[in-house]
Amino acid sequence: MKALHAALCVEEAEVTVKELRAALERAGITSPSLRIDPASLAREAPCPCAECGGCSIEVATRLAAALR
Repeated sequence: MKALHAALCVEEAEVTVKELRAALERAGITSPSLRIDPASLAREAPCPCAECGGCSIEVATRLAAALR
């Protein structure tokens, strides 16, 4: 049961990251560092986290504006 739950969590995380990437692209924002954090998958029962860091100040400014 844990393995199925973990697999579903990873699948959901992959879909979410793809959706976020697409939404950012529609707003004219490219985030090459956007991905699932590999360290968050290195558990017996993975609990994926999205890694969104590493963007320039310009991209951070555009993200803030898009979210307003």
